[in-house]
Parts: sequence; structure tokens; C-alpha cells
Amino acid sequence: MSLIVVGSMAFDAIETPFGKSDKIVGGAATYIAWCASNFCKVNQISVVGGDFPQTELDALSARGVSFEGLQIKKDEKSFFWSGKYHLDMNSRDTLVTELNVLANFTPVVPESYQDCEFLMLGNLDPNVQRSVIEQLKTKPKLIVLDTMNFWMDIMLDELKKTISMVDVLMVNDSEARQLSGDYSLVRAAKKIMAMGPKYLIIKKGEHGALLFHENNVFYAPALPLEEVFDPTGAGDTFAGGFIGHLAKTNDISFENMKTAIIVGSAMASYCVEKFGTERLREISQNDIKERLNQFVQLSNFDIALV
Repeated sequence: MSLIVVGSMAFDAIETPFGKSDKIVGGAATYIAWCASNFCKVNQISVVGGDFPQTELDALSARGVSFEGLQIKKDEKSFFWSGKYHLDMNSRDTLVTELNVLANFTPVVPESYQDCEFLMLGNLDPNVQRSVIEQLKTKPKLIVLDTMNFWMDIMLDELKKTISMVDVLMVNDSEARQLSGDYSLVRAAKKIMAMGPKYLIIKKGEHGALLFHENNVFYAPALPLEEVFDPTGAGDTFAGGFIGHLAKTNDISFENMKTAIIVGSAMASYCVEKFGTERLREISQNDIKERLNQFVQLSNFDIALV
């Protein structure tokens, strides 16, 4: 099944305790596309400036990513973000944010994308995310939304309108608490699902992820890694693995979402091993299977119930 991915394609400059990158290709939609294209056809909706490398677009096109929904503004610059991570790699300081082409981005859904059954809305202005949903003539089989605390801070009402239109919401634990106003993640999940989404995924970084649906909860661990070079695109790669698996299997049951969470976690564990999208460019289907097997072994146990 085909998938629409909406989000930023951009440049990042990253510094971590373990190294520093020059300006490299990043952006939510870039990471999602590199990941999800391992599993299904990707139809990209984004905007870039004339400075965005054609080689990057060609490399993704070779993986079956369609750019009919990509706007290229040749006389403008692409979105740029620079950040410095702290020693724990979970917290960071933003050094530079230049919206550039993203400041006035109005997405247009091509006619050829209208039959897509899966929609992944990467972290963006909630109004932009909602405009894509409203342009689709038929509601997709599954709509997944990723967002962050920035939008909760500056346009909470608009964010809630968009959240009410989606099936799955992805946030991290601090964002779940902020959005719900509740410290307990279980109570927070109930309050957030009452806003509209049937499913809620709470990402906890190196501590894994939680999947909520009605009264059901599933926990997926994160793979302990010896070295983490760059966590910048981990959440977007997780989203790409999650939605990519669901689109590939065309199964949106809670049981299959459990598998999708593991797939997303496995892909994210590869992403952090090098700066930017470099590691995602290298991995093969065999690599993915090997990492998934590691996850199975990580959480598989037999006990005798007395």
C-alpha cells in the first residue's frame, strides 16, 4: 500500500558529546522517507529551497519515493536547524532556527496521491498538517500525527483541532504530560485519546515506547546501544518504521501495531549510530531482520507461573 509523508526536508548542523557535523541533510520527512521506503512506496509532500541537493532527491527517487508533491523554491533557502546535545543525549539546546521556505509553506496534494491509504504527518505547524487531511477526497485508512511541545506552547487550540482528526498520535513523555495536564502517563493517555485519536504512542527515548488503545497498553523496549552519535532523527525514523510496516502489511489491528512499534524501534536504533541519514542509507533488508531478531531476544522470556 502507498503512503503519503508530509514534513520538512531541511539542513541540520549538530553537535553531540561524541562529535560534530557540518551542515547535513535532515528534516522529519527526509528521515521518514529513508526509513519507510524500506517497506512501501512513499509519496512525499514537502518544500525545499534551491540549495537543497538534487543528489538527495535522486537517491530517494531511486528507492521509489515520489516527489510530485515536493515544492522547490529555487530563489529561496531550505529550512535550517542547529543544535547541541547534552551528555545524556536526551536534552539539547537549539542554537539556530531559520524557517526560510517553511515559513509560508502551503502544501498541495497531487491528484496521483489521492488513492493513498496511509498518511504520516511529520512534525509541522498543525494548520499545515490539517490542510493536507482536508485536501484528501477520501479519508485514509490510517492517519498518524507527530507533534511537539513547541506547538503546544504557541497554538494549542489549533493543535487540538488537528489531533481530533487523526487515528494515531505520537508524542514523547513530557509532551504527553503537557498536553494532558497529568503526570501519570496512563491517565494522560486516556485524556489525550478522549481528544480524538484511537491510539496513542508515547516515545521515551532510550527507555522505549508505549502504545495505548482503549484499556490496552503495550510496552516496547529500546535496544541498549554501546554508542549513540546523533539522536536527531530517531523519532522520525521510528515513525517511518511504524507507518511503513503498517502500510506494507495493510493491517491496522492493535496486534500488528505492536509489531510496528518494534519495527520503528529497530529502525531508530540504526539511525542514531551515525550523523544524519548516513546509517539509514547503508542498511539492507538483512540488517533490518537481524536487528528485529535482537529485539525479539531482548524482550523474550519463559517463566513458570506458580
